[in-house]
Amino acid sequence: MKKRLGIDIDGTVTCPSTFIPYLNEAFGKELALSDITQYNLAPLYGVTEEEMDRWLEENEADIYERAPLARYALEVIDSWKDRYELYYISARGRHLYDLTEHWFRRHGVHYHHIDLIGSHDKIAAVRQYKLSAFFEDKYDNACEIAEACGIPVILFDTPYNRGPLPENVIRVNNWLEAKREIEQRLRP
Repeated sequence: MKKRLGIDIDGTVTCPSTFIPYLNEAFGKELALSDITQYNLAPLYGVTEEEMDRWLEENEADIYERAPLARYALEVIDSWKDRYELYYISARGRHLYDLTEHWFRRHGVHYHHIDLIGSHDKIAAVRQYKLSAFFEDKYDNACEIAEACGIPVILFDTPYNRGPLPENVIRVNNWLEAKREIEQRLRP
């Protein structure tokens, strides 16, 4: 039986700076990815949580549809399509499934399963699908999955996910490093 890899979508398969130009335009800022030092965007853009949530709800579909791939993601994922089962677990809401699946097909990103769970709590999905490893960009998710599920978690380095890491969370700079790490850790 093939091992299953769990992969987050936004900021992992898609470029982590995807939302920044749209946020900058909407809120009159000129922030770069290096300025995004926390996952909670509202304080960085000087708006309330409610305003940010409302803006995200109104704009997320258009932004997700235009999201560029992260560097090397397609090549690495494509190299795994016959070797592993690729399960995408995202905090996106289920109402975005058709748009998400269309984006995958349009970009040629291989998948065996896509689950939009509508929450950042991915532990139940990781357990349900019996994943062997997970790929993530959200710091607390990476740490929680690694500790609760006892699997390696590849954390794609960004300014918003810095912090001390448990032993089985591995920080990488790109998909080529992620491939090297996971193939070392999941040898038969």
